[in-house]
Amino acid sequence: MGTFGRWTVLPWRRAALAAAAGALPAFAFPAPSLWWFAYVALVPWILLARSAPTGRRAVYDGWSGGLGFVLAVHHWLLPSLHVFTVVLAALLGLLWAPWGWLVRRFLAGTPSPGRAAAALLVLPSGWLMVELVRSWQGLGGPWGMLGSSQWQVAPALRLASVGGVWLLSFLVVAVNVAVALLVAVRTARVPAVAGLVATAAAASSVWAGAPRPEVTGHARIAVVQPGTVTGPESGQRRFDLEERLTRRLVGQDADLVVWGESSVGLDLARRPDLARRIAALSRATGAGVLVNVDARRSDLPGIHKSSVLVGPDGPTGDRYDKMRLVPFGEYIPARSVLGWATEVGKAADEDRRRGTAQVVMDVGRGLRVGPMVCFETAFPDMSRHLARDGAEVLLAQSSTSTFQQSWAPEQHASLAALRAAETGRPMVHATLTGVSAVYGPTGRPVGDRIGTDASTARVYEVPLARGVTPYVRFGDWPVHGALLVLAALGAAEGVRALRRRRSAPEPPAPPARTGRGSPVRHGR
Repeated sequence: MGTFGRWTVLPWRRAALAAAAGALPAFAFPAPSLWWFAYVALVPWILLARSAPTGRRAVYDGWSGGLGFVLAVHHWLLPSLHVFTVVLAALLGLLWAPWGWLVRRFLAGTPSPGRAAAALLVLPSGWLMVELVRSWQGLGGPWGMLGSSQWQVAPALRLASVGGVWLLSFLVVAVNVAVALLVAVRTARVPAVAGLVATAAAASSVWAGAPRPEVTGHARIAVVQPGTVTGPESGQRRFDLEERLTRRLVGQDADLVVWGESSVGLDLARRPDLARRIAALSRATGAGVLVNVDARRSDLPGIHKSSVLVGPDGPTGDRYDKMRLVPFGEYIPARSVLGWATEVGKAADEDRRRGTAQVVMDVGRGLRVGPMVCFETAFPDMSRHLARDGAEVLLAQSSTSTFQQSWAPEQHASLAALRAAETGRPMVHATLTGVSAVYGPTGRPVGDRIGTDASTARVYEVPLARGVTPYVRFGDWPVHGALLVLAALGAAEGVRALRRRRSAPEPPAPPARTGRGSPVRHGR
């Protein structure tokens, strides 16, 4: 047996190999952005799981690979959560355990052409169920969904307008399964090639037939990015810098000025002097200023993160309170059990409070915008709802200052491209420290991005569009389709098990007994 064979037989070494294989897709995401690598990145993991000697071992392969995937995609959390990052990765990795079993169930040995063809539907559907479950906010949210690695590919963005990031994930996994079949199963090459051809045909059909956003005008939206400010009284010094940068916009005819997440560290009702300074900026620039207040409210208990619109006369009353908070960063799930995370990392000492509803704001000049705060841009349903409620521009106020030297700023900014393509609405991603970026209604970039080393204010000519994309109209239909596929699989497995039970020979009847349990004896 060769070296590779010994590694795959020894349990702990096999688990390490599965974790390494599961980590490979991370290179398809920003910052590396090797988008093409996503279409083969799962192949080593699939080949390992299909070779598992038992279903139980395949479950462990799925778990180990999931651990590697989560740890690689969220590696930038290590400086903040330390060893707790590994604990979280191990817990979330369990979601891929059934997927490992499915890989072995459909691809082990020499699968028939029918089983190989079924794998092209079942395995992507199983992956979508993993992404659906981990998209729940309490489990960390949909950061690192496989389809989001395609944010810079124009045909993929067109597909996103039809089925959202879910459709992209499904197709990426399907291509990986087809490639694995081509590599490992000679008899299954016909269905594998057919699957690749079908995927290409579907993408081409969408490219040709999906409705395109119709540009109806432009809005001039300014992004103010102060950059990293540290040291004593950093909050006040950042506010002063934001004020100076905003004054540079005077005379540039902006329709709206957007500051980043936590750009104001004090409640404006408690500090009317700050509200007056921002109102003066609104009068000087001729535009409303959308700030983000991270402070204890005067009218409600607890700390909120709120998008607050300030006009020439002060706060207009338009306010959006962040609804989906960052686990451990802004609150600790089950704090009574997991509160010890504050002792090993930079977890939240106090849970922030949640908002209750999304808001579409009229910021003047007939422009309606839908704000989101930081982590919320990872949730495709939030931007879809804002588009349905009439938002013409999607806005994200963000800050990744804690993770400046990691891949997180690049990956976070890339999510805005997908949200724009899904909804057919432009999206402005404004941050305190970069990366800030703007994307048009097709998901293509508008102007130059503002990197993490910049401190500036910049006006973008943002194209506005009308019309409704299929994804906004029909929602998460790829997820519903995946559920149907898995339900059909469950029904088929149940029927198969019932048939096996009926066809199994009946065990011999026990000998008859008489009296107190004595067997009947015939003759002597």
